[in-house]
Amino acid sequence: MIQYSFTWKQLSVITGVSFWRIYFRPFPGTIRDPQCIEFLKALKRQIGRKLLIIWDGLQVHKSRLVRQYVEACNGEIQLEFLPACVPKLNLVVYLFGHLKLHELGSFCPRNIGESSDYARRRRRSMQRRLTPKKSNC
Repeated sequence: MIQYSFTWKQLSVITGVSFWRIYFRPFPGTIRDPQCIEFLKALKRQIGRKLLIIWDGLQVHKSRLVRQYVEACNGEIQLEFLPACVPKLNLVVYLFGHLKLHELGSFCPRNIGESSDYARRRRRSMQRRLTPKKSNC
């Protein structure tokens, strides 16, 4: 018999997918307005041009603070939302399904930091598999 007293902690992740790249930011706890805005700022810095963000209907994506931040960007960020009745359009769901089932399925971290580090490494590995090979032609 194995006995263990768990004190569950939560690691939440905001993820974005482009044609050839996965953008990934873990946060301890729940994703709220400040984390969404931090993720948008990081994307804006990293990509360096106008962004079209297509989000699911998560309430925090539609929050007043997020809308105010996007409006303050003067057209640099455009938000669109997936229809609620078609969750299969959300590619991030498939990405996390693969990550949880195949990449993290048998991983047992000692703490939330180790979980975050491992998830980042597995995301990089997945991203390398998505990146197209350059042709010699």
